[in-house]
Amino acid sequence: MKTWIAAVAVFFSSLCIATEKLELEYKQFYSHTRKLEGDDTQALQFAFGFLNNQSGKLCNIESAVIVTPKLSLPMTISAEQRFTLPSEKALKLADAKIVIGFTEAAGRCDMSVQLETKPEFLKSDYSADELSMLVEQYEAFFNEMGSFLSFMMPSVQGLSMQFDNPYLQAPLKGAPSITSGLLRLPKEWLNQSKALKLPQPPVRITAIASTQ
Repeated sequence: MKTWIAAVAVFFSSLCIATEKLELEYKQFYSHTRKLEGDDTQALQFAFGFLNNQSGKLCNIESAVIVTPKLSLPMTISAEQRFTLPSEKALKLADAKIVIGFTEAAGRCDMSVQLETKPEFLKSDYSADELSMLVEQYEAFFNEMGSFLSFMMPSVQGLSMQFDNPYLQAPLKGAPSITSGLLRLPKEWLNQSKALKLPQPPVRITAIASTQ
């Protein structure tokens, strides 16, 4: 009897966790997205997720919805458990909310913000000019953010390309090899102005950054 009661308690506890939600103000997200509204950062986006403060892994997101008095707009959740948001001042003025549904305890999930390249710039072949443009976009962002406190901001040291298969190993002609699903292109290589051909498109491109 006690075993049955315990099992029922665990079952209902799981149901509660599965439907647990977190409501945040859109303006918290807009404070990030508005930083990418300039022409010199149009290839970049912020991807939002939530890190489990116990496991250090991204929390499982069931849904992310923009909610205003007039509409409810669901966001697409990536396989990595992140989502992007439109940068709209109107949503800020409308006091929009972002309602996040988790399949685990929301109290353990802290917001994680990642700066990355937009999906339309993820492909298998890059010209030297395209790679240079991506580097310049990241440099423009960090330069703008560090205009007053440059000594505190990281500098761009190259590009990092992440692939869907974390075990991918592949040599590349005239470029560093893909190792464990990751390709790191340091500034020294990028400055050689070479084109790049990949076996498949990456799922994410971020900057290799280091503090000065």
